[in-house]
Amino acid sequence: MLERTLTGLREAGTLSLLDVKRGDIGSTMTAYARAYLSSDSPLRADAITVSPFLGFESLRPAVDLAHETGRGLFVLALTSNPEGAQVQHATRDGHTVAGSIVDGVTSQNAADRRAGVLGSVGMVVGATVGEAVRRLGLDLAAANAPLLAPGVGAQGATAGDLRTVFGAALGNVLASSSREIL
Repeated sequence: MLERTLTGLREAGTLSLLDVKRGDIGSTMTAYARAYLSSDSPLRADAITVSPFLGFESLRPAVDLAHETGRGLFVLALTSNPEGAQVQHATRDGHTVAGSIVDGVTSQNAADRRAGVLGSVGMVVGATVGEAVRRLGLDLAAANAPLLAPGVGAQGATAGDLRTVFGAALGNVLASSSREIL
């Protein structure tokens, strides 16, 4: 069913973002990248979500293949689920896990920086995280990244929340309202 849906989207000229949240090491991450980002895969999407919680560089196979095939990634950074703060707000040497992820995306996108063009590596930042972006000192605008913002609608986030959460990076936001539509 997923293959047929993705094929139909491609035939209709519609971009697809597959929320798979894949993240692993070595050959397993390479296999995930090939499954969702290779030009000859029936499961290929225009972009996928990935999880960096085994270390940002564990995503390298997906980052490299997305770049090679002209596809994109959305890296989980500061998610809308309440349990995410346990890991994402944790600090090591005075730096949060979320901050390390933002730094990784910023660094990756700096290599591809062109005037007026967002990088191919985006982030997932929940629209329901409130003041966490400011409180953790995250500079989302500097990342030059598209920002996927789940949580609008059924999860309770509003347009006002988007302004609070994203500030100067608001123009990079793709708000998501999946549950509200369902």
